[in-house]
Amino acid sequence: MNTRTFVLQGLALLALSGAAQAQQIYLCVDAEGRKELTDTRKGKNCKPLDLPGAAIPAPSATPGARRSAAPATPAVAPANFPRVDGAEQKARDADRRAILTDELNTESRKLADLRKEFNNGEPERRADERNAAKYQERVAGLKDSIARSEQNVEALKRELANIK
Repeated sequence: MNTRTFVLQGLALLALSGAAQAQQIYLCVDAEGRKELTDTRKGKNCKPLDLPGAAIPAPSATPGARRSAAPATPAVAPANFPRVDGAEQKARDADRRAILTDELNTESRKLADLRKEFNNGEPERRADERNAAKYQERVAGLKDSIARSEQNVEALKRELANIK
């Protein structure tokens, strides 16, 4: 169990018992580095936590169940909030689409060049790669660059699909 989980469970237990609001809470660290939340000081390695009236919500009875909250009120922009008219927004979207398309074309060309150089896992050796380790290092670098470029292409395609 990691420390964060332990601390969160300790806070939840203290909140359930009502101790979080009625008493001082201490964070104690033992010799092995484990942290414990308690309402009593257990030595010099305990520090009081400053929780000014913070109410900690009780966990739900079933793990993974969501708490039902009051429906969120929609955000309303102030009356003097600047608005963009439809024509200007369409122009901005067109500019964005053009920029993303240009980036996608550039990244696609880069990916094609990397794949060509990679040559299905067997790129041609260079003169300075007589050492097998240097060659393998370059092959691994090419493989990483191809994966990164593929991710970039997919991200750009998603962005283009999201434009209205």
